[in-house]
Amino acid sequence: MATEEELKKLSIQDANGATTEKPVNGNAEHEDDDSEAEDGEAAAPESGAAKKKKKRKPRKKKKAAATVQSDPPRVPIAQLFPNNSFPAGEEVEYVNENSYRTTNEEKRHLDNLNSEFLTDYRHAAEAHRQARQWAQKTIRPGWSLTDIANGIEDSVRALVGHDGLTEGDGIIAGIGFPTGLSLNHCAAHFTPNKGDKKVLAEDDVMKVDIGVHVGGRIVDSAFTMAFNPRYDPLLEAVKAATNEGIKQAGIDVRLGELGGYIQEVMESYEVEIDGEMLPVKSIRNLSGHTINHYSIHGSKSVPIVKTNDNTKMEEGDVFAIETFGSTGNGYVRDEGEVSHYAKRGDASKVDLRLSSAKSLLKVIDKNFGTLPFCRRYLDRLGQDKYLLGLNSLVANGIVESYPPLVDKKGSYTAQYEHTILIRPTVKEVISRGEDY
Repeated sequence: MATEEELKKLSIQDANGATTEKPVNGNAEHEDDDSEAEDGEAAAPESGAAKKKKKRKPRKKKKAAATVQSDPPRVPIAQLFPNNSFPAGEEVEYVNENSYRTTNEEKRHLDNLNSEFLTDYRHAAEAHRQARQWAQKTIRPGWSLTDIANGIEDSVRALVGHDGLTEGDGIIAGIGFPTGLSLNHCAAHFTPNKGDKKVLAEDDVMKVDIGVHVGGRIVDSAFTMAFNPRYDPLLEAVKAATNEGIKQAGIDVRLGELGGYIQEVMESYEVEIDGEMLPVKSIRNLSGHTINHYSIHGSKSVPIVKTNDNTKMEEGDVFAIETFGSTGNGYVRDEGEVSHYAKRGDASKVDLRLSSAKSLLKVIDKNFGTLPFCRRYLDRLGQDKYLLGLNSLVANGIVESYPPLVDKKGSYTAQYEHTILIRPTVKEVISRGEDY
């Protein structure tokens, strides 16, 4: 039998695993004591014959809203933040000649016109933070890369409440691009294909690159995981370089000069590996980039070394500030089995001869549009024996393939990245979190 103390609270659990507490007063449907007399009636006793049951006004049952996230994260972000009240990123005021923007009424009005844009971006950013923070606290050596990728991507799908399939005229929400899990000398563009048996080792350096989108507004943010403290200076160098790029970014900043600021910080570090002091180098043929609607790579690039590029950052741009550091040559090349693909937005119409290519293109259009995808996603959709058709789409210039990018074997690379919005009034580091 329950004690008096146990009866004071009733713990109920929703379908998502979140718990809330509700008072028990003998009638769990009502929080008030309905046996109490209403105002003005307490002093008027009723005779036995005239007693009538007081009519109780029906009360709507309150649904128990989930207020905490499950582990792994499966409670949708929209349920945790009702009325689209998603957290803002780190808002940084403009300085010098652009300082007027923070309080300028015209610029504030332009910001207000972008409310839907900001809501979608903040929604995606909070999903990104929660998915990656779960990954950081959970992933350990011994996990297979396939389990890591699936764990992150299942979390993203649950958090945005959608698996990315089309509804109506657009892809609502889901994975922004395949989760990158590039190890050691591989800097980018690796995610496990079906059958991959790679397992994360204690001495590995793993870049975790996650994309989340809501309404085609893509948050692109990455971090690096290493379990051997000897790699700490490498990770510190790249994180500091990314933060310097974010700090220096703003309206009218020239991209070539921004690359110089990043390089200066990056290459001020060195790391000792096996008794040898190695300089940390910016990987000169990798860069950050603008992000467009439903397109991860826009027309502007953010170099991570000094260049003569005089292109300027402009109001309204969305940038992924990403930097890569290496103990190797500081230069990457294509190598290995391809996992990343994306339909080209500028692809010309081609009369495809292979029926498998035609049917696969319909699947890509319906489920990904111009968003990047990987072979695991095609497997997940039940596609079978699609490689011939996929290779045909690549050969005909309809789909672009992105092989893994590697520095010299035996070297180690690291990556950090944030998405920033060059808003009319402030610079918002939309993906900033307590973790990085």
